[in-house]
Amino acid sequence: MPRKVWTAGDVLAAADVNTYLGDQVISVFADAAARGTAIPSPVQGMLTYLVDTSAYESWDGSAFISISNPGDITAVTAGTALTGGGTTGDVTLNVDYTAVAAGVKSAVNTASFVTDATTARTLTTAADEGKTLQFTSASATVLTVDASSDFTVGARVDIIQDGAGVVTVTADGATIKAAEVSTTTGSFTIGAQYSAATLLCVATDEYRLIGNITAV
Repeated sequence: MPRKVWTAGDVLAAADVNTYLGDQVISVFADAAARGTAIPSPVQGMLTYLVDTSAYESWDGSAFISISNPGDITAVTAGTALTGGGTTGDVTLNVDYTAVAAGVKSAVNTASFVTDATTARTLTTAADEGKTLQFTSASATVLTVDASSDFTVGARVDIIQDGAGVVTVTADGATIKAAEVSTTTGSFTIGAQYSAATLLCVATDEYRLIGNITAV
């Protein structure tokens, strides 16, 4: 029923008392059983309060439903590891810590560190993309970037010259641009021992070499 505004002189009938007063206020009961005895035929929208559960409930036309916890999460299943439900709104997290550990390891790049003591290496997508290469040879070392390197656009490789041998990055078919030079056959050296550079793929078979480098 709509809200009724009373004016002076209106007749207050029994039906008005039941409809506008009895059915549109919050009735308090000790429990659901007491409510059922007192209200055998509730009307839609009727509000009640149960003392035993400290819950406000509304009759939706077929049952009293709780309106005390409108933010409750019920019957939630997200992916394979997040489940929840019930009447309390609690959510149980069943975390796959193996997957979490793998994600953390990837994020901090610890699994991508490669030590290389050889004097020659050709970059490949599978072995080197996203890695940090630490060259440790005391002899001169050549790192070749060719068309078969084929890095994903946006991918990078970090190069550290940890050995006494000079590390040279050489283009062989792929394009490397650095130190005001663009070349498909030229080379660049990394400054000195413990210096580093980053090779970044900016387009198919095209790279930028960034860091302490010199065109040869």
